[in-house]
Amino acid sequence: MKVPDQTQKAKAIPTIEFISLMACIMLLTALAIDIMLPAFTAIRQQFGLGKESTETARLVTFFFLGQLGQLAFGPMADRYGRLLVLRLGFLLYISACITTVLVTNFSALLIARFVTGLGSSAMFVSAIACVRDRFKGDAMAKTMSLIMTIFLIVPVVAPLLGAMILRFTSWQIVFLTPPSFALIFFLWSLRLPESMPDNTDVVSGGASLIKAVREVFSNSTFVRYSAMTTILFGAFSSYVGSSERIIGTIYQQPQLFVFIFGAIGASMALFTFLNARIVARLGAHQTLRILLGCYFAMAGLLFMMVFFWQEKPNIFVLFSLIGLLQSINLAIEPNSSALALESMGERAGTAASIYGTSYLVVGASVGSLIDSLLVDSVKPLAIAYVVGGGLAFMLGFLRKK
Repeated sequence: MKVPDQTQKAKAIPTIEFISLMACIMLLTALAIDIMLPAFTAIRQQFGLGKESTETARLVTFFFLGQLGQLAFGPMADRYGRLLVLRLGFLLYISACITTVLVTNFSALLIARFVTGLGSSAMFVSAIACVRDRFKGDAMAKTMSLIMTIFLIVPVVAPLLGAMILRFTSWQIVFLTPPSFALIFFLWSLRLPESMPDNTDVVSGGASLIKAVREVFSNSTFVRYSAMTTILFGAFSSYVGSSERIIGTIYQQPQLFVFIFGAIGASMALFTFLNARIVARLGAHQTLRILLGCYFAMAGLLFMMVFFWQEKPNIFVLFSLIGLLQSINLAIEPNSSALALESMGERAGTAASIYGTSYLVVGASVGSLIDSLLVDSVKPLAIAYVVGGGLAFMLGFLRKK
């Protein structure tokens, strides 16, 4: 894979190692969510929540709300460099993960999860900026797909790992597993050189920050692809936060959770890998349009099945369709992010922070609303998929002015 000449410093480590390291940094976000899902029942018991309580979904929501930190960390990455923000993220992530096992009430647990999300946001935005420093366009889309393929090992393995840990120890040990991995990845990241372009017009002071944000939002392509990803992430995050409850409470088959969640994770990894191959042949733009069409069609099929099936849809048929939608969504994201950030150049850190905040915070907030409606039926989730798919499809086919 050819590396652009815009920054020679990023060449200090081999491309394969760079991609692997970026994937490991990003997978800490998924690990902080997926490994704890099997522990929701134990957490309900620990904090005196009802058996059918949806409060545990807020552990996912508050983590995503921590991604608001990207609005600060993005400009910081453009001013002070990618590495400072990356290391600050590791510090916040590790310390907050440890705090989650020391708190004594559920509100404090949510606060600790928020701070964990802050740390994750710093790592996420600096990693995205590093990738943008080194690649652009189709090359970035292909690289992000490869990163996401490694990243998506987590949804396959993490729930099984969490369930195995729970079998022999406690939910606290489950929550201490992510910071253990984070420490290893932090030590590895010490090999990573600074990649911020030397000619960056740094963001310093309020006026410069406002100027940078205005430049980012004035780019209609960036706004369009960011909106697309944000819309789709609402249903995506709702599935992540509520899948344990849908399987365990609505369908009364909690023993199937880790297997269904893991199978869908494997499907997502396969789709992101295939996306990298398709992008190399068709380009990010054409690939994105094909994926959006498939997503909208699958969402429509799910909607009709949920609303016109006489009883609850068969659990395996239901999650087969949901798995396809989640997988297509994960294949869409690397393409939309590459197209959104392609023209950002020296504003990559600020642009990445706005992009990430938009889809992770706004999308997760929509997902939280959907979670609250998933009491005894999956109809709200089906509606979210088809409405989001329709809106994203329209955005994907808007003509560039």
